[in-house]
Amino acid sequence: MDDSILREIENISKDMIESIIEIVKIDSVKTDDSIDAPFGEGIKKSLEKTLLIADSLGFETKNIDNYIGYARYGHSEDYVCAIGHLDVVQVGAGWKHPPFSGYTEDGVIYSRGILDNKGPILSCLFALYALKRLNIKLKHEVRIIFGCDEESGFEDLRYYLTKEKPPIMGFTPDCKYPVVYAERGRAVIEIEGRKDNIDDFFNFVNEFILNAKSNGERFNIDVTDKEFGTLEVRNYKLFYNENPSIQFSVSYPATITKDEIVSKIKESVQNFKVQCIKNFNPVKFEKECFLVNTLKETYERVTGNDGTPVTTTGGTYAKLMPNIVPFGPSFPGQKGIGHQPNEWMNIDDIITNAKIYALSLYHLAKGE
Repeated sequence: MDDSILREIENISKDMIESIIEIVKIDSVKTDDSIDAPFGEGIKKSLEKTLLIADSLGFETKNIDNYIGYARYGHSEDYVCAIGHLDVVQVGAGWKHPPFSGYTEDGVIYSRGILDNKGPILSCLFALYALKRLNIKLKHEVRIIFGCDEESGFEDLRYYLTKEKPPIMGFTPDCKYPVVYAERGRAVIEIEGRKDNIDDFFNFVNEFILNAKSNGERFNIDVTDKEFGTLEVRNYKLFYNENPSIQFSVSYPATITKDEIVSKIKESVQNFKVQCIKNFNPVKFEKECFLVNTLKETYERVTGNDGTPVTTTGGTYAKLMPNIVPFGPSFPGQKGIGHQPNEWMNIDDIITNAKIYALSLYHLAKGE
């Protein structure tokens, strides 16, 4: 059956690429909300058009109040899923071609969202379409879930989980290969000074931020874990409202907790107000569990590469959606593409992704 599925992906690849280009041409940067567009009109349009494509492929679809939507194949008490997102980050400067043009040259598509994450989640939809065309019967229902607020706080997924139960297992194609079995925690810390003593605040920023290593040693939180690697402090933002303040994220391994991080920072900067304004705990699966092992094997089957599971410093829907892991779409060596000008994805890689995802959905949904 695996060979038939892989051949079917080749058969539908032209339609898949055309659909992906159609969706990346929609500007889906988050804007002001309205009554029926919680994340802005562009994201709503992107979701509606994606669900129309799924409808045209013969899937049953559901739009959950324009927060999030999904296409489904089969019906069962539980389900397997792939979940990605249609919202994109701001365009920024430095583009050689219009960022929502779907410009293609030498087998490469350039557009905001082609990698992060429209291309990969549409690849999942067509991966499921290949199974449908082959009339494969599965033990578990499969859903391809199209999120709309991954880049800005996961409000889409929180809403989904108030309306639908979580999957029994699945993946998000919004990270890297091989399969990611563990994801670091991420805490956003705010340190606030006083406007009547701004010199002290600037001295703090110079010492603890501008002239400090990114491992958090100035705050005494420099921990290293064999699996997760070294803690990282990054994504600094300065603010001046009633008082000067700085926010930064701490990407941390499972060997330290959010409360320990906050406590140690408070001990290091006693003259300032310290608070954690957002936190996602680390996520970790056993390397030999059915989910992780299945994704390892399908990746190896399609690519011939070593699929030994890895960890990530990033943050995906796996932080909030139970029972899923990050899986693709970037191959080893592909870094610094998403969120950058001239975001790109190779058409051959898109097709390879679809093959990996088709085998993965098939083997997960047919059951252990």
